[in-house]
Amino acid sequence: MRTRVKDFIEISDYTSLERLITTLVAIRDNLPETAEPELKMRGDDVFGRRLSISYWRELTAKEAELDAKYNVERRVGEELAALAHQLDDVEYQREPKRKAA
Repeated sequence: MRTRVKDFIEISDYTSLERLITTLVAIRDNLPETAEPELKMRGDDVFGRRLSISYWRELTAKEAELDAKYNVERRVGEELAALAHQLDDVEYQREPKRKAA
């Protein structure tokens, strides 16, 4: 089961360099040490540009519960697919057709 997920913070409406620096420092100080943050500039001239910070975080309790639920369903589906594949390898001989009386 996964224990971490990649999350994003978007910064799109900053007004001054000082405010941007303050925001980035606050974000950095609140991230866990294992976050491995990355900063990227996204967007274009038409729709605007924004800073995007991606980082790793631990799953919340609800996310972990849902992840465990769907991992079980995924495993069952994989097992069924493996069984179907095994059945495809079984040779099957048809009995000759009987002529109608």
